[in-house]
Amino acid sequence: MDISHDPEKTSGWRGSRELWLAAAKQAFLDGGLDAVKIQPLAAKLDLSRTSFYWFFKDRTALLDALLAEWEAQNTGAFIAACNAYADGIAEGILNLIVVFQDETVFDPRLDFAVRGWAHQSDAVMARVEATDATRLEAIRGLFSRFGHTPDDADIRARTVYLTQIGYISMQVHEDLATRIARVPGYVQIFCGQNATASELARFHARMGVGA
Repeated sequence: MDISHDPEKTSGWRGSRELWLAAAKQAFLDGGLDAVKIQPLAAKLDLSRTSFYWFFKDRTALLDALLAEWEAQNTGAFIAACNAYADGIAEGILNLIVVFQDETVFDPRLDFAVRGWAHQSDAVMARVEATDATRLEAIRGLFSRFGHTPDDADIRARTVYLTQIGYISMQVHEDLATRIARVPGYVQIFCGQNATASELARFHARMGVGA
């Protein structure tokens, strides 16, 4: 709906919680934490400032909602991938790699922005650290599921996770073909096994690329 031409806008249209949150997220990604302010968001949405308070108590509540969305979306994607069907550990790793390639399930810009925010707030840093621990535990669980010892699962989980977070933190830019070509090597290094032809075929299908 184009709210700028909505006839209800001047007679009760307040937007929705999802609309305000989406606008806040975009402002955060484009301009950082200081860009997430009620009046500029209201102006962007062409809504009254008072409309905001139908959905959020204050700016702090909005920021808390942003963090909750980050945790639900990005960390939720990790947990789902680690619990997804896999013939073996190599395909389990491929499931995780898909997460980092599919921005509809894992938003790398949001992860990067929240980590920057954490340097300004001890409370946010604590949530980031807790989230990292949750993600690592999920990856350890994946390795354990396929028979790796606790110590081996821990080291391999850290290798997988810190490599991928390094891509985000360093803002590495690779074209899709280059990164896809490196995937079999990453899988072998991460888990000590080569992905089978059928596993790679399923991975390529999920990524929407040819073999």
